[in-house]
Amino acid sequence: MSEPANQPSPGISKTSIYVAAGRAVGAREPDPGARNPDYLAEKFLGDPAKLDVDHPAVHALSLSYDEAMKDVEVISNVRMMTVRTRFIDEALVRAIGGGATQLVILGAGLDSHAYRFQELLAPVRVFEIDRLATQVLKQQRVNEVLGGPPVNLTYVAVDFQQEELSDVLARHGYDPAQRTFFILEGVTMYLPEAALRGTLRFVAAHPPGSAIVLDFVSRAMIDMIARIDPANVPEAARVFVQRFLNLTRDEPWVFGLPPGGEREFLREFGLELREAFAVGGEESLKRYLTKADGTEVGAQALAEAMARMAERRRAAGQSAPEGQQGPSSERMQEQQRVMAYQMAEAVVT
Repeated sequence: MSEPANQPSPGISKTSIYVAAGRAVGAREPDPGARNPDYLAEKFLGDPAKLDVDHPAVHALSLSYDEAMKDVEVISNVRMMTVRTRFIDEALVRAIGGGATQLVILGAGLDSHAYRFQELLAPVRVFEIDRLATQVLKQQRVNEVLGGPPVNLTYVAVDFQQEELSDVLARHGYDPAQRTFFILEGVTMYLPEAALRGTLRFVAAHPPGSAIVLDFVSRAMIDMIARIDPANVPEAARVFVQRFLNLTRDEPWVFGLPPGGEREFLREFGLELREAFAVGGEESLKRYLTKADGTEVGAQALAEAMARMAERRRAAGQSAPEGQQGPSSERMQEQQRVMAYQMAEAVVT
């Protein structure tokens, strides 16, 4: 008997499932000013009972929004995905309005841009690029939910670490002489440095005005993750850390940009940084997660969870971790800057 169409199998990216789940839960936010606009994420995921991914955001698909948003892991995922999705949406609209005639979505997973923006993208060639196994799942879900993909969309199966992106795209009718917008969401940390550099060189070889939007972490964060021993993690956070390690066991984070050096790194390839900010930082909260009443998505539940963790530490006779005793600590601020998960947009000069 064949597996259900939305049943993940070996080779399918599990991270693509839980990030889509974060978008799906965030799309239930009642306030449109702080809602994740990806209304297709939940439809692409299908029946949550058939998704073999152990993450609270996936389990939350079976709960009401209010109930789901009591879980710290769900809140964190929802907030991150809302910032990512809305920032990328804005950059996409700006790029197409500025004359881009091709859209390339790298590591597409269950990305919905080609379907949510069909009217905007009608005159644009769209290329979704991913590993074959994940792409097969995606096409099955698109066929079941929408009856098929838009006529201007081409699926391109590729192994980023083994194949040249330019060669693979060329076989599918891609034109590198056209102004192009690239989405590199949730990819940079999974690629070896040589593969990422090759991708950025390919992007920078396009006509001026072409652009890329990407997320990234620092080398310091990659090094920290490599050193993590769950046994040494405070008990209150151990389950979260172990879940992350389990999810990334087959898809490890291997590359980070030099701390604070993203502008110089991108400039090596002829890409000029237009904007970069920390996801969860003040700018992202203000732009994407603040509701009409002035409150932030999930902020109250996060504050309550932090208070409970602090109370458990006090009850156990533990002090706050060094460098976190005061919110104005210079050391804490520097750690936050170095360890920040960031979004960026860069243009071909």
